[in-house]
Amino acid sequence: MKKKKFRKIDKILEIPSEICSNESKITIVGFNEVIIENFKGILEYEEYFVRIKTYIGIVNINGYGLNLKNMTNDDIKVKGKIESIEFEKMVEENNDN
Repeated sequence: MKKKKFRKIDKILEIPSEICSNESKITIVGFNEVIIENFKGILEYEEYFVRIKTYIGIVNINGYGLNLKNMTNDDIKVKGKIESIEFEKMVEENNDN
């Protein structure tokens, strides 16, 4: 019940959903920068390929000269020549044994 009250308050105060939940926010700046908020971890990192795990799936970034910048516990910035971004949605397992 507390969660419902909080959901109503965040709508009244117009708080962005990514602040009140585990939803990721992905910001793309031109072809040179991607910022991912609310990420869980880095799965793979190469100069041409980065895989980042979020709470709702995996973000694959392909390009050249990719570097991880300004990394915090919640946010990460990937800079370089970005060619494509792909999303892998995580499938929730149903534990009805």
